[in-house]
Amino acid sequence: MSRHCHPDCQRSIASKEEHDSAERAATVAANLISVTRNVLKLDREMTEYSAQFLVDNALLEEKPGQSPHSFSLTMEDCLEYLVKMASPKTEAELEEMEKDQQRRAKITVKDCLECAFKEGVPRSEHWAHLGCVSPVPAFASFIPRVPMKGKVIETQNLGYAMELMKHHPIAAKLLVFSPEIERVGNGVYVGPSSAGGGGSRYVGLRDVILCRAEKFGGDDVMNVQICYKRRTFFIKVSLTRMVTTLADDGDESQSIEPMGLLVDFVVPLISK
Repeated sequence: MSRHCHPDCQRSIASKEEHDSAERAATVAANLISVTRNVLKLDREMTEYSAQFLVDNALLEEKPGQSPHSFSLTMEDCLEYLVKMASPKTEAELEEMEKDQQRRAKITVKDCLECAFKEGVPRSEHWAHLGCVSPVPAFASFIPRVPMKGKVIETQNLGYAMELMKHHPIAAKLLVFSPEIERVGNGVYVGPSSAGGGGSRYVGLRDVILCRAEKFGGDDVMNVQICYKRRTFFIKVSLTRMVTTLADDGDESQSIEPMGLLVDFVVPLISK
């Protein structure tokens, strides 16, 4: 589907420098599903699954008596949706939108994977584009989904994560610092440029996919795929560098406990 489906989407996308946390988590989860299903030969070819579906449905509470798989659609439902799209938002609708924003802010890669295993996932061409601001119509329940089976493993242990990585793609979170993340190029990303920060700014954690570990320039590194400022690229991340301090400006939000650059490992164990 078109990336810019209507003017509201165009304005929304143009106003954002980066995907929000829910969109980043859903993108990683959808890519993990695609790669894993291809490796396990569950799909005949590499298939792109909808990240926006996971954004729309992860952590979504079902209303009593409501099931996304048993729904009857009438012409009145379609007309009501079109009228709703064209009408100004009511106070109740604005409150519902605020609740949805709170739900989205909590979404993690694990939540997206668990949603996929519970609900199935449509192919990307069958759902709205990533970042679509249109409310999900009732008739979306009729869009075909690919059923998924599996479970999610979480670990903080890098060694255990790398052992699982021999058989399953891995997701993790990367501690991102600027301007180092923009300047890494073909080198190795080692976090802040000096022990005292050296002008480095801690941007936050970003969801990434771990591709493979290797030796590079005498260091143990992990090749990772990251989406940063709406651009997807690969970088080499040091597995030996420990971050003990961030900025020296007194900002407590810029302080973290000593840790490696990669944390919070997530493994989707997809089965037939």
